[in-house]
Amino acid sequence: MDKGAYILILKNDECRIQVGAQGQRTFSAGWHAYVGSALGPGGFSRVMRHFRLNRDKNKSPRWHIDSLLLSPYFQVVLACCIHTEERIECHLARHMTGTVIVGFGSSDCTCEGHLFYYPSDPYEYILRNIQSFAEKERNTFQIEVRTP
Repeated sequence: MDKGAYILILKNDECRIQVGAQGQRTFSAGWHAYVGSALGPGGFSRVMRHFRLNRDKNKSPRWHIDSLLLSPYFQVVLACCIHTEERIECHLARHMTGTVIVGFGSSDCTCEGHLFYYPSDPYEYILRNIQSFAEKERNTFQIEVRTP
């Protein structure tokens, strides 16, 4: 199964960028984690699209996350891919630590946001969040770390 949810970890400098119809948004220097779904027909190929977009910066933005990926201030570090056929990204987003960036990545759901800010590398926190979420859901997820 090459589908599920993912958490994209990005490192960034302080910046102000255009995020779709939301307008200009300011992002503090540090780290951001974006929770997304890879349940569509391409599955985790969406993560590879994010990696390519961040590297090549050669397409127009389609989703909120694309605004960050296209920015010279943001660099993708890795993605935690969570293999499942269940739609868990909103539940996972509600379980995340970090400061939620309200309205980012959540225009199609009722979540506060799907992007979270961390002043330092959040990788260990995120792994603990996934484990804690899995225990709460009484589920075992296969987690795969992918790098650009």
